[in-house]
Amino acid sequence: MSWYIIKILITALIVLAVSEISKRLPLLGSLIASLPLISVLGMIWIFQETKDTKKLISHAEGTFWYVLPSLPMFIVMPWMMKKGISFYFSLLSGILLTIILYMIMTKILSRFGMNL
Repeated sequence: MSWYIIKILITALIVLAVSEISKRLPLLGSLIASLPLISVLGMIWIFQETKDTKKLISHAEGTFWYVLPSLPMFIVMPWMMKKGISFYFSLLSGILLTIILYMIMTKILSRFGMNL
């Protein structure tokens, strides 16, 4: 149980740090948020808890392929907001775009024998 509490605290501290730094220095906050900190922590926790390299490999490969379709959200959302569209609608649109692109990516990769 204490391992779960440690994982929750570390994750929460990273999110808190990014949000607080972003208030003062938006570009530094963006840089920190773009680092794969959560992915790295996830890989450490998977390996630490299971020692299963196959799970770790699957996680790392899946993360790579799922990052790609998530990137357009970070272009579409600010573009919409610059056009005067509200934050929440822009965010929702970015999330929906990401979901659609996830589905497309999964379908494309399955044609090449990769099942995510």
